[in-house]
Amino acid sequence: MKIAIAISGASGTHLGLKTYDAIPPSHEKYLIINKNADTVALKERGYALFAQEEIWAPPASGSFGLDVLMVIPCSMNTLAKIAVGIADNLTTRTASVMLKERKTLLLAPREMPLSAIALENMHKLATLGVIIAPPIAAYYSEPESIEAMEDFFIGKWLDIVGIENTLYKRWQ
Repeated sequence: MKIAIAISGASGTHLGLKTYDAIPPSHEKYLIINKNADTVALKERGYALFAQEEIWAPPASGSFGLDVLMVIPCSMNTLAKIAVGIADNLTTRTASVMLKERKTLLLAPREMPLSAIALENMHKLATLGVIIAPPIAAYYSEPESIEAMEDFFIGKWLDIVGIENTLYKRWQ
């Protein structure tokens, strides 16, 4: 499976990186970052990395065959652009391709409270088959730390896109 993780916004960017790291090496994976991320540090960690300005990068083409795009976190700006078809950077262009190719697109909005406009955009995208999966806590997993709660989010996101994992305690 070819999977890309796109990181938009500033708050919670480590969730995108941790999700990328949690994807098993049996999958072909890519990372798309916004210009505010520390590109040099990411490259030093060995990520297959694309910058937002690289709209010609392989994930932006339907013929590349990307199976899954997960935008973690997804800023309201990025969500709104995707909802109205603006494809002005690599993340929004790749999301546009995922929609037209009817491939798996997961958005993890990170803001609260949610405005009526944001909810309307999420509803529109959900009716198009986009998975809206914000990082919402579930207490049945009995997290004992922030890291355990983050593992729950990541485990749920991986579950949604069909990647087996043991990152969190499941419902018993």
